[in-house]
Amino acid sequence: MRILTLTYEYPPIGGGGGVVAAALNKQLVANGHSVDVVTSAMPGLAREEVVDGVNVHRTWCFRRHRHFTTALEMSTTLLPAYRKAAKLIETRRPDLIHTHFVFPSGIIAHELSMRYGIPYVLTAHGSDIPNYNPDRFDLLHRMLRPLWRQTMLGAAAITSPSQFLGNLMQESLSVPFKVVPNGYTPAEDFSATPRPKRNLVLVVARLFPRKGVQHFIDSVASMTGDWEYVIAGDGPYMPALREQASKVGAKVRFVGFIDKSTLRGLYEEARILVFPSIRENFPMVLLEAMDAGCAVITTNAEGCAEVVGDAGVVFECGNTAELRRSLIALMNDEPRCVDLAARAVKRANQYRWNFVAAQYQELFESLLGNRRSIVAPQIAVGSAAAMKY
Repeated sequence: MRILTLTYEYPPIGGGGGVVAAALNKQLVANGHSVDVVTSAMPGLAREEVVDGVNVHRTWCFRRHRHFTTALEMSTTLLPAYRKAAKLIETRRPDLIHTHFVFPSGIIAHELSMRYGIPYVLTAHGSDIPNYNPDRFDLLHRMLRPLWRQTMLGAAAITSPSQFLGNLMQESLSVPFKVVPNGYTPAEDFSATPRPKRNLVLVVARLFPRKGVQHFIDSVASMTGDWEYVIAGDGPYMPALREQASKVGAKVRFVGFIDKSTLRGLYEEARILVFPSIRENFPMVLLEAMDAGCAVITTNAEGCAEVVGDAGVVFECGNTAELRRSLIALMNDEPRCVDLAARAVKRANQYRWNFVAAQYQELFESLLGNRRSIVAPQIAVGSAAAMKY
């Protein structure tokens, strides 16, 4: 198959959605498929390069930060990405388009599908779904609802990494969807020798209020002992979190945004990973930590609970006292840490990329088979009613 991927974020830009797209594309190429990616450019990054066998094309946009962006900045990707993708369709003739996120990439996919008659598969990631992140995007979703609806209905198929996000999607629009979980890169794909565990509690998150890092800081206020508390990640909430930590006497160390190799080292060293997010779709942080043998403490937010299953400790979202009790109990129970870590590694193995990519591949082939059997030109390619899976 020849696949054109559209995603406004792609490593080293952005967070989880882009990382998922890159890992999936790498596996699809390994499986013998051809993949082109149209994504955002930033200073210092090549406009055209081959990464893990994937042809990456970066187009101009206005973006100030690598790890997060604004809706206005996202809108600047629309025209340059559309033009580049149109040229690729005319020269490479892809069989289908795989778009990550409804906005802005899905809008481009819809227009290209209408122009060239190529079906697109839409993978939602969270904030592109109404009510997933209402504190940041509620107004935007209400303003763009007709466009959002058109993009969703135009997709040949829609995938969601979790049942939770799929159900949330259906609260706004009744469309069929297929749950295809996010995958992860297993430990043997990293060249570094695993590091020994130490008394380290790690938090990894983009720093927004929804990630719940403020609750973690409150939970470790005035904690004593020989444990270290590290928060990895960056974002607009950083200054407020630093001020909070200083006020409550939480001895946490902020290390900011770090590269994948350094982060892997922290996962391997940490005995405990705390992921206090209030709402999630399918957090890659949990898979990465589980694979590295961390004992995980996370919230009962639907996406978090789906990923961790019975391989971690779950507490009520925002309940600082419960988090503190859970954390202290685990810090004082090394055998339980070891047991949870072993269960976490075993559960993470279920999400290897070769298994996940096979599900996407099956879906793509099914859609192309359906498409080839449709001869009547009046049937619009990409119609959710015309193509089912």
